[in-house]
Amino acid sequence: MFQAALTTNLQKIINFFGYLMAYLRKHNPLQIFLAEITTMLKEYLTMNRKRKMAKYRLNYQMYKLNQMEQLIAENNEHVFLRGNRINLQR
Repeated sequence: MFQAALTTNLQKIINFFGYLMAYLRKHNPLQIFLAEITTMLKEYLTMNRKRKMAKYRLNYQMYKLNQMEQLIAENNEHVFLRGNRINLQR
């Protein structure tokens, strides 16, 4: 009786390790971990370049917005929007 229980428990342990090895072969957590580390390093190393590009885009959009506001203010008939022109005429 003791020997039967021991063999069934041993068989269960062997089956468990078989399932474990199949899972590790299929999913390979070490390879997934290495891939995550490399993508994190790539993101970290290119962060400064991305920040500079975002800053450039923002400055360009602000420049275009200021240009558009200036054109609207110059072509508008209302006096309060044309403060520069009035100051120049004084």
